[in-house]
Amino acid sequence: MLITRRLEFDAGHRIPDHKSQCRNLHGHRYAIEITLSGDIIQREGDSANGMVMDFSEVKALAQEHLVGVWDHAFLVYSGDTAVLDFLQSLPGHKTVVLDTPPTAENLAQEAFRILDALYRDAYGNRIRLERVRLYETPNCWADAVRG
Repeated sequence: MLITRRLEFDAGHRIPDHKSQCRNLHGHRYAIEITLSGDIIQREGDSANGMVMDFSEVKALAQEHLVGVWDHAFLVYSGDTAVLDFLQSLPGHKTVVLDTPPTAENLAQEAFRILDALYRDAYGNRIRLERVRLYETPNCWADAVRG
């Protein structure tokens, strides 16, 4: 069985080498979809009976380890020194430094890396992360999938 939970967050970024407007500082209302596979729990009296995983728990883990960290932050590539230096000069600014440019593809891949171990077999029913879909806009997204 596959289940998916969608969450949304706001963040700023720029793609320093891009040839169009994306090289400028800007922001997005991102959406992330987390797809898990697993067996349906069949335990009478268990609050998760009939579920792969309680959607509220899928959300809570993603919120704590990813969405809450990235929400209202500026996602900056460590090699983008001009922007990184500026952001570090702002007291208390919420900045997330990444090893790669913050494209939709790289963000989806990083989100998959962060979330993968959090969901693995959470209920003893062979749960595992299958896909992270990261929407940069309503019409543009990237999928990081288990290989």
